Amino acid sequence: MPGPMGGGMRGPGRRMQGGKRIENPGKVFKRLMAYIFKNYAIHFIFVLICIVLSVVASIQGTLFMQRLIDDYILPMIGQETPDFGNLFREIVRVAGFYLVGVAATYAYNRIMVTITQGTLKSLRDDLFEHMEKLPIKYFDTHSHGDIMSIYTNDIDTLRQMISQSIPQVFSSFITVVGTLGSMLVLSIPLTAVSLIMVALMMFVTGKVAGLSGKYFVKQQKNIGTVNGYIEEMMEGQKVVKVFCHEDKSLEEFKKLNDELCESAYNANKFANLMGPINAQLGNLSYVVCAIVGGAMALGGFAGLTLGKLASFLTFNKSFNMPISQVSQQLNSIVMAQAGAKRVFDLLDEKVETDEGYVTLVRAKKVDGKIVECPERTGMWAWKHVHQADGSVDYIELQGEVVFDDVDFGYNDDKIVLHNIEMYAKPGQKIAFVGSTGAGKTTITNLINRFYDIQDGKIRYDGININKIKKADLRKSLGIVLQDTHLFTATVMENIRFGKLDATDDEVIAAAKLANADTFIRQLPDGYNTVLTGDGANLSQGQRQLLSIARAAVADPPVLILDEATSSIDTRTEKIVQDGMDKLMKGRTTFVIAHRLSTVKNSDCIMVLEQGRIIERGNHDELISQKGRYYQLYTGNAIAEG
Repeated sequence: MPGPMGGGMRGPGRRMQGGKRIENPGKVFKRLMAYIFKNYAIHFIFVLICIVLSVVASIQGTLFMQRLIDDYILPMIGQETPDFGNLFREIVRVAGFYLVGVAATYAYNRIMVTITQGTLKSLRDDLFEHMEKLPIKYFDTHSHGDIMSIYTNDIDTLRQMISQSIPQVFSSFITVVGTLGSMLVLSIPLTAVSLIMVALMMFVTGKVAGLSGKYFVKQQKNIGTVNGYIEEMMEGQKVVKVFCHEDKSLEEFKKLNDELCESAYNANKFANLMGPINAQLGNLSYVVCAIVGGAMALGGFAGLTLGKLASFLTFNKSFNMPISQVSQQLNSIVMAQAGAKRVFDLLDEKVETDEGYVTLVRAKKVDGKIVECPERTGMWAWKHVHQADGSVDYIELQGEVVFDDVDFGYNDDKIVLHNIEMYAKPGQKIAFVGSTGAGKTTITNLINRFYDIQDGKIRYDGININKIKKADLRKSLGIVLQDTHLFTATVMENIRFGKLDATDDEVIAAAKLANADTFIRQLPDGYNTVLTGDGANLSQGQRQLLSIARAAVADPPVLILDEATSSIDTRTEKIVQDGMDKLMKGRTTFVIAHRLSTVKNSDCIMVLEQGRIIERGNHDELISQKGRYYQLYTGNAIAEG
């Protein structure tokens, strides 16, 4: 039966891409530019001004060559005492232009560093903020390594594009416009010859860029696939070694790596062809213009002088160079387009919706009435603001949970939970048992609204949970998952994760309740010991104890224990069970357990099979029925003993 969570129903196969798609590269570029302008519009305008100054300075220098030859060098040839004063003043003036150009180039390159790093920082911030709002379903259906690749490889592809390619494109455009105008002033016939060669260059560039672009998009997807596989192998390295799966893992990795190598090879093969092709076409254009221009200058055709020809040939190089430079940047531009598309795809994923309006507030009773208060009182209440008249009702948080004819499916066309009826009174202990995949964990995922139901109602203290804000709903629930997760932080901080404002004394008290205090104090730095690698230096049982302590410090009215003692040995389990019983006292508790001995004292045991509740009752009632629970229990008892 499909489902995404361990211990319950197994999830749908992970896919590499999802959500809204941006297929048009122009839209991707436009959106990226809008992103840059959102925070750095003034900086970018200043960059454009600097680029214009740099290009104008370069054009002035090239135009000076014509005057240098025609107005100064040729007239002075044969003079006995030539006057170099005017020539010196012109050289100083042109040198001044060049200095302005150098300063402008330096300035815009420095500014582009600020724009680039600032934009990438904003993108990473927005990605992480958006990711935190995505539903659990997204992470169940996407490779974690592929998501990581978006933060690393795809973001990094934008660095070169923003810092180099975009300024180069603008600089090339302004250079082409300025150079074309100067060439038309010098010689219209030679300009026509140059344009024909440029058209040929752009045609060839477009063809080659189209071929490389297809493979650059494929390369970015293959990088994400390889990263996802590596991440999975790192997490499952113990399993790989235990089952001697190294050769098979290596074979699969080589297959994925070969696909990446092939797409990267083809992408760079075509991209690297553009530079030499354009360079040779540029040289050909220069040679043709030199031959035609030389003949025109010697024949005095169209007033073409030697100085004009020299300037024009320099402009011809300048005219072809921007096109060649842009073609060389195309590989990074296309690769960045592919990376930007993946970044924006993630940003366009639909966030978790929340239409709830009932909130959880601290409260106290004054003259028999519940009132809201800012200080801690140990009492919580649901705050319901009526939309019609703005009146406010307060309902004391008790922990009563009711499932009323609930149907659920991870996909609408395949329902996996059918007609679930359940009533949990405050303080009751409800247990779910059944074979793997029966739907036990799925039910608990519905209580905290990791997923929304297709039909029926779930009520919490008489309130439909759809009306409760998700953050407030989850704040009232304490969860100990089958798969523990510890963060890179101290033991104290890991336990405090259950209640961020908990004092050190409260953390220690929670650890004692979970019977974790003894082993914590034996660690090198006690509660200040830093855990890394998901607590790899702790045993599985110790990690589970910390997870239980984390739930204890939250002090919630409702507890969900998903195989909470599955990784603890029998001796430790008996000690922990004491603390668990204290923790569960006065709280509504939902327990999922494969060890049926841990649920014998439950108020109600529900037996699930194929997404349906087939038996319910306490331990003695179910044993006397000699049904499915009896089979599971007696089989479990034989296996244990």
